[in-house]
Amino acid sequence: MRILITGISGFAGSHLAEYALQLGEVEVYGTIRNRSRLDNIKHLLHKIKLVECDLRDPFSVRKIISDVKPERIFHLAAQSFVPTSWKAPEETLTTNIVSELNIFEALRLEKVDARVQIACSSEEYGQVYPIETPIKEDNPLRPLSPYGVSKVAQDLLAYQYHASYGLYTVRTRAFNHTGPRRGEIFATSNFAKQIAEIEKGLKEPVIYTGNLEALRDFTDVRDMVRGYWLALEKGTPGDVYVLASGEAYSIGRMLDVLLSFSTSKVTIEQDSSRMRPSDVPILLGDATKFQQQCGWKPEISFEKTMEDLLNYWRDRIRINIQSGEVNEQD
Repeated sequence: MRILITGISGFAGSHLAEYALQLGEVEVYGTIRNRSRLDNIKHLLHKIKLVECDLRDPFSVRKIISDVKPERIFHLAAQSFVPTSWKAPEETLTTNIVSELNIFEALRLEKVDARVQIACSSEEYGQVYPIETPIKEDNPLRPLSPYGVSKVAQDLLAYQYHASYGLYTVRTRAFNHTGPRRGEIFATSNFAKQIAEIEKGLKEPVIYTGNLEALRDFTDVRDMVRGYWLALEKGTPGDVYVLASGEAYSIGRMLDVLLSFSTSKVTIEQDSSRMRPSDVPILLGDATKFQQQCGWKPEISFEKTMEDLLNYWRDRIRINIQSGEVNEQD
């Protein structure tokens, strides 16, 4: 089977590539940009085929679809950091919507029959009222960020191309997922990095945070990408599925779990620059539909995910010290 992963060098993309290769008999292609960092996939470079592509360029996308002729496409590439969408709303909307549109048009024009998984987001739900939790597929979409709006557009565009042209699209509304390789701009990874730096004496014993009250449903990325694969194996074309653990943790509790794996004594300070103009108070998902239809459920505990994430950053900091990029203090 020949698959194409857009954004293969990213967080979820790298884990999905690993999962696909472990299955055997899968030929993995992945899109990168000319400035993409390959740290996440350097151990896979001898097993995968990379293609440079600006997904916002329809001619570039059409050429790749024509050349690769993928049987399955996992569309993970996006501007995925919510705070950035407040600072760069136009770029977020353009990148996320136009890139997907170009993939659909390329498939249609080149007559390539591929199954396409669209990585949608729980941020589409936005303003959720307590009586509406846990959140199912039919909950109203009230996005509270430009990023959330862009994902709603991606979601509905995938439905429209299935309904209008018969494209085999499956939409997965993933709730928060984290684990090793998560970018440091995201809260779970940022906290883990701060703890690892404190342990090595690289920063003062203070953890800087944003809103600690927000409730989030966390799934391990390794469970999440397995769900993405199952979505195209067993999901119904044109349909949408919630992928979530079904348990909500406050950001403060998440930080407490991370700190439980460290002996460092720290203080916690709220940083106003980390606060959003409007924040989604609770994201708690109900993946019953996906579990019943596709046989998926998370297998990795939240505690294990946090421990692996912290160890990932400990390794990163240790390597940086050994390479001389940073200096360990007494």
